[in-house]
Amino acid sequence: MIVDSHCHLDQIDLTPFNGDISEVINQAEEQGVAYMLCVCITMDNFPEVFNISSQYVNVFASLGVHPAEENTHDPSVEELIKHADHANVVAIGETGLDYFHCKGDVTWQQDRFRRHITAAKVLRKPLIIHTRDAREDTLKIMREENVQEVGGVMHCFTETWEMAEQAIDMGFYISFSGIVTFKNAKALQDVAKRVPLERMLIETDSPYLAPVPYRGKPNQPAYVRHVAEYIAELRGITFKEVAAATTKNFFDLFTHATAS
Repeated sequence: MIVDSHCHLDQIDLTPFNGDISEVINQAEEQGVAYMLCVCITMDNFPEVFNISSQYVNVFASLGVHPAEENTHDPSVEELIKHADHANVVAIGETGLDYFHCKGDVTWQQDRFRRHITAAKVLRKPLIIHTRDAREDTLKIMREENVQEVGGVMHCFTETWEMAEQAIDMGFYISFSGIVTFKNAKALQDVAKRVPLERMLIETDSPYLAPVPYRGKPNQPAYVRHVAEYIAELRGITFKEVAAATTKNFFDLFTHATAS
């Protein structure tokens, strides 16, 4: 059994699946993907994220506004708490900082990040953190806001071992996507060897970042198996060991997620 700890089912082009999200989920299940976390990136897309999680017992939801989403509704702490206070919503995010897509004054991003952390602490739900070209500020805000109170995951991790180590020290898990399978991802592959197995998650971030051998094509939760297989080979352990550890880690972190 495997878990795709981060996917965007609401954004997958369903044309190859006969227009039916059930086909996406069925194909994932055929590859041993028993559970999926459908991650929200704007308040506008939350109803669809929530609807999918309500229809399928093996799909969970999160609530958050992606840091690169600038021209969108920016929720208050109270709004986040109101909408995320439901059993299906197991995490707050994705949230964080992205200085790659957003230049200039980014205080609005930092303020948004802090609001998400506050909501997570009130709800006692973990955080899904996105960080890109914002290493120092991400860690700084995490420390200032005492994120260790709720923990979380550094999703689609592409940063250094030093950052991974600091996040782990704050009670966070490190999640690897299909990027780790890319030939030019040597530094990331080194991080994937060093992260303790008990602190690792795997994901697709679908429909983006499909792993080898599907690189450049639309991604889907079924492909998380390739991430697990690659990491197993990289670390010299079995696929079953990676699958078992990352599945346990998922449910240890997302305590509101109930295995059916």
